[in-house]
Amino acid sequence: MSSAFLAARLLRRAATASASSSSPLSALARRALHLGRAPVPLPRRLPAAALSPAATARRFLSSQSPASSSKDTADENLRRVIESEIECVVQSEESLADKNIDLPDDFPFEVIDNPGDQSITLKREFAGETIKAAVYTNFDTEEDLNEDDGSDNDEESFKPAIQMVVTVQKPECPVLEFDCNFNDDELAIESMRVLNRDDLDAENVYEGPPFSDLDESLQKALHRYLEARGIKHSLHDWLYEYMMRKDEKEYVVWLKNMKEFIGN
Repeated sequence: MSSAFLAARLLRRAATASASSSSPLSALARRALHLGRAPVPLPRRLPAAALSPAATARRFLSSQSPASSSKDTADENLRRVIESEIECVVQSEESLADKNIDLPDDFPFEVIDNPGDQSITLKREFAGETIKAAVYTNFDTEEDLNEDDGSDNDEESFKPAIQMVVTVQKPECPVLEFDCNFNDDELAIESMRVLNRDDLDAENVYEGPPFSDLDESLQKALHRYLEARGIKHSLHDWLYEYMMRKDEKEYVVWLKNMKEFIGN
């Protein structure tokens, strides 16, 4: 898929997510605004005459045919739109099929990529430690758009940040976990935690101060700690290409599953 097509879809996704999360409107109001009209108020209680069995039966019978026809039309329209989207994505993927994604030099990781998952895992053993990096396809587009100054906001140059969770494990020791963002310029550590290896999902555990509040020398030392284990900026270009392709493959499967559901 061309980078312009990918960027356009990610920009639409980010705009939709931003619109749905930034307003305190009720769910009804948000749906109505999305459809371009004001919320429809609930109907007032009908008079007793209108609630008679005969009136109810007449309203029910008169509405059967239009409702059924409307459903069939809507379903068929949705099916055609899905088919068109699948065709567009598949054609774009085929144009990139022969393009190799070169691994970075001295790439030390095993790549675990299970179809249907929204992430891949990079895994390696290092001096008695197990290093895992879960890399996600839910690109951080909203943050990138908010930080953009508008001067270079075109589809060809747009590259979303890549989200990654890195864990470092030693036998019989706590687990270090880092939340990271990859972008063109740097590998940014957003936060880190020291977790109980026997209860990784424990709640109300002290996780330390925000990473940005740590002493600058400690921040730099933690960056070097990850770099020594292979988590460094040189991974970015390969990860970006790989995760973009995975996102598109999963998107096609998602569309086909929706089409199957609509057809049944």
